[in-house]
Amino acid sequence: MEEDFIKKAEAYKEQAANLAKASRLARPKMRLASLEQRNGVLLCLALTLEQEFTIKSIAEANKMDITKAKADGLTPSLIDRLEITPSRLKAMVQALRDIALLPDPLGDVLQGKTLANGIELIQKRVPLGVIFTIYESRPNVTVDVGALCIKSGNCAILRGGREAFNTNLILFNLFTKAMKENGLAEDAIQFVEEVDRAFMLALLWQEEWIDLLVPRGGEKLIKFISANSRIPVVKHDKGVCNLYIDETAQKSHAIDLAINSKLQRASVCNAIENLIIHKNFAYTKELLESLREAGAKLFACSKSHKICPSLELIAKGNIDAEYSKEYLDESLSVKIVEDIDEALKFIFRYGSGHSEGIVSQRLENIKYFENNVDTAAVLVNCSTRFHDGGQMGFGAEIGISTGRLHARGPMTLTDLTTTTYTLSGNGQVRK
Repeated sequence: MEEDFIKKAEAYKEQAANLAKASRLARPKMRLASLEQRNGVLLCLALTLEQEFTIKSIAEANKMDITKAKADGLTPSLIDRLEITPSRLKAMVQALRDIALLPDPLGDVLQGKTLANGIELIQKRVPLGVIFTIYESRPNVTVDVGALCIKSGNCAILRGGREAFNTNLILFNLFTKAMKENGLAEDAIQFVEEVDRAFMLALLWQEEWIDLLVPRGGEKLIKFISANSRIPVVKHDKGVCNLYIDETAQKSHAIDLAINSKLQRASVCNAIENLIIHKNFAYTKELLESLREAGAKLFACSKSHKICPSLELIAKGNIDAEYSKEYLDESLSVKIVEDIDEALKFIFRYGSGHSEGIVSQRLENIKYFENNVDTAAVLVNCSTRFHDGGQMGFGAEIGISTGRLHARGPMTLTDLTTTTYTLSGNGQVRK
């Protein structure tokens, strides 16, 4: 890291500390907030987002961001993530209502017992504290993360990318208005308006005031944060997702699931980047042609290239780079394998532990795949696009964790809590 950049971050340190400290000071108030107040914020914001004036204001702000993003040469996948369409706005509203309907995680007793000395012990869920989320492009994260943090009694610091600044800011302002109307501390949710990357670095040093950092973005962002954060990090890492077509897969299932897993929304992390096909699958040519006709750009291994010579052959020197790439567009690499073990080895080598799918009619093969693949989610005879907090009935997610500590898969309400033990006695002393 350049010395000038570090000096600039040092200059921001006090400003960053004041912002983080304000969130910490709001924490006791959030711990006392009633379920009615917390749900009230979400339902109030949902109603606001449905008002015609609000919809128009969000659309105008989003148009400004998209226009600038195109002028700045952002990739089509980032622009797609940036856009708030009417259907995406409706999904944000529905997520708020779904989260409000979820059971309150706070106070949930995980275990209770009486010790040999007569002391009664219980372990219950309590808020985690101050959660700092850094994310790129997708403005819906402002609402999703804010809602999950408020529902779970936490404080949130939101740092969106500069490409979505106007959209994020208007959504944040609507959120704070809902907080105020329901009697909650406005500092419990904060938006980082300073877009300078050096200020972000200064925030990464605020371990005294911030409890957890959840980054969502590209590989460069995740690496930068992991290398420089003094705050514990739960990574929402890249999604190099794979779909394995077993020799027993139904033709219609294989075609439909491959197309949906890749093209339903190609710019997101649970879209597949590699299609793995058993050598004895009888409909490989039809599958690849269907994908191409649906809009996929296919990169073929030598065996799949022989089946469909019109596909672009992966050069020998690019094999590792191609199979480990998160395209985030309509591109899809193809690999023909000898058996399920070769498929699993391929996934182990190139996958990112995000989402792995299998299409098969043989239960033995399905169970073998489930037991031997190391991933946050296994999708059996269904699209990888279902690895999503909202689709899985959690309302929304902070992100999809590909690590193994604290949370794995969609990071949802209960993952935003920690536990407290209470020991109640009647004068017992330890001997």
